[in-house]
This record gives sequence, structure tokens and C-alpha cells, in this order.
Amino acid sequence: MNFRLAKDDPVRLLRYCIGGMDITSLEKTYQRIDRNLTTPRQMLAILVYAGMNHIFSSRRIECACQRDINFMYLLEGKPAPDHATISRFRSKHLALCIKELFAQMDFLLEDFGVILK
Repeated sequence: MNFRLAKDDPVRLLRYCIGGMDITSLEKTYQRIDRNLTTPRQMLAILVYAGMNHIFSSRRIECACQRDINFMYLLEGKPAPDHATISRFRSKHLALCIKELFAQMDFLLEDFGVILK
């Protein structure tokens, strides 16, 4: 899909950052990953982006994934996950490794010069 996003849009940095992360700990929470559905990396990206935009309800995130071009960009053409999938991902998968993933993101953003310590 061709998305017309500004070159400096924060969603581009987010996708780049999450693309460079080692998400093995997140993938280990799955017994199998269906390649036809939203990947764990994409789910992580939409939840982080939702948080950046103060969207916390799984139903509102589902709606944003269907209507907002930035969420669609993060989904890379995959269909929007439903609210139950979003909620299950957050509680069953992400909760187990969120501290490690956010620490990794913090280091990457510091390396990119986006945050200063």
C-alpha cells in the first residue's frame, strides 16, 4: 500500500524503531503465529502508537485501525485486528515482556538521538 505520510511523521520513527527491536520474548508467548494475520511486531506498534495518542480502549484502537492512515501504515496492509484480539494481545502476550521491550525501545530512541539521558 502506498501511504502519503510526511517524512518526519512520528509513526515512521515508531515503525523503524520497532522494526529494529528484538521481540523474541514477545514471540515466545505464542504457540504459533498465523502469518496471514497481524504479526506480534505490528500489534506492538499499534498499541504503542495508540498509547502515544491517548487511545487505550481496545474498541477505540480497533476503530482507529480501520480509519486512521497512521494505524493502517503500521498494519502494512493487514486487516485491522478486532477489539478482542487487541485485548488478548495486551493481557496474554505483551504483559509478560513489556518492561524488557520498553527498555529496548528506550535505548534505541536514545541511540537515534530522539531522547536524551
